[in-house]
Amino acid sequence: MNILVCVTQQKTCERLINKAHELAREYGGNLFVINVVRSDMSFLDSSRESEALEYLFGISKKVGANLAVLKSDDVVKTIADYADENDIDFIVIGRSPDKTAGERFVKRLKSLLKNDAEIRILS
Repeated sequence: MNILVCVTQQKTCERLINKAHELAREYGGNLFVINVVRSDMSFLDSSRESEALEYLFGISKKVGANLAVLKSDDVVKTIADYADENDIDFIVIGRSPDKTAGERFVKRLKSLLKNDAEIRILS
């Protein structure tokens, strides 16, 4: 079982990585962590984002996962492609503060996935 957790450049995403790690241990699976940044944005716009990404890299490493940082104009498609390429069974994402935007994100992600990965939204 392969589990993918999607993170942003915020230290609070540590809880998503830890929860996904629990799932990976429970199901005996592999854990993947991804951060996708839009092409028009800098990877490290501020020292705070840089520090947060470095922190999440350390958390990912601690739980035996690699953190993939990718640039794309289509964040959702990039996540779907990465999930398909790595035979992901579960995708873990955080709850969006904008409920409508979050629902659109999940609906589009499901439509782009070639496999039938389950999407778990954590608050």
